[in-house]
Amino acid sequence: ACLAPKWQNMDFLKDYEGFLSCLLLPEEARRSSLALRAFNVELAQVKDSVSQKTIGLMRMQFWKTALDEIYRDDPPNQPVSTELWRAVKTHGLTKRWLTRIVTERVRNKVLKKKSLFLEPTLAKILTFDICYHGASQEDFIRGSREKNVRDVVYDIASQAHVHLEHARSFSHDVPAAATPAFIHTVALEDYLQRVRKVDFDVFHKSLLNRNPLLPFQLYLRSWKKTY
Repeated sequence: ACLAPKWQNMDFLKDYEGFLSCLLLPEEARRSSLALRAFNVELAQVKDSVSQKTIGLMRMQFWKTALDEIYRDDPPNQPVSTELWRAVKTHGLTKRWLTRIVTERVRNKVLKKKSLFLEPTLAKILTFDICYHGASQEDFIRGSREKNVRDVVYDIASQAHVHLEHARSFSHDVPAAATPAFIHTVALEDYLQRVRKVDFDVFHKSLLNRNPLLPFQLYLRSWKKTY
């Protein structure tokens, strides 16, 4: 089986595109990749499942402590912690980067209602884009489909496309064995194309549907060892 029994029915499997991408990783890396993805999902869900900031901070502190225990070879008796410990032992993952995932979510006030988890610079750019087009954060919360909202989405999608092409410009320098790590960019490209087809109306109902051809597209890129 591609998944350990403890992963069955976990919330992170709702990330359909990410799950498909993980399945195409080499067997020796797949389980660890799923552990890292589950860890990130655990942190991301704090803001959605906790109504009080104090409780949310306690949840974040649990994961800070869990990381300390993982690197002492004494992980908490919790599925994600156990799998993350295994990934650390198998691949020698650096504690600093895992800890930063937790601290950055706290530092960026991820526990505040309706807040955005973004790098500080990106957050400023996003705020500028929204104001520049005469839109507001409330427009996005309400799911507005007006032109000013679509203009903001266009700017963000355009920047995403530029970054995607920049990443792909290095593809010839990426060893074939490392290519699967970038396969998730195929799902990003697919989403950007779908957003463009609906004139950057990010709330269009068609975007809620999965692309039935995505598994084939991912497999084809994986077979070609490209991204």
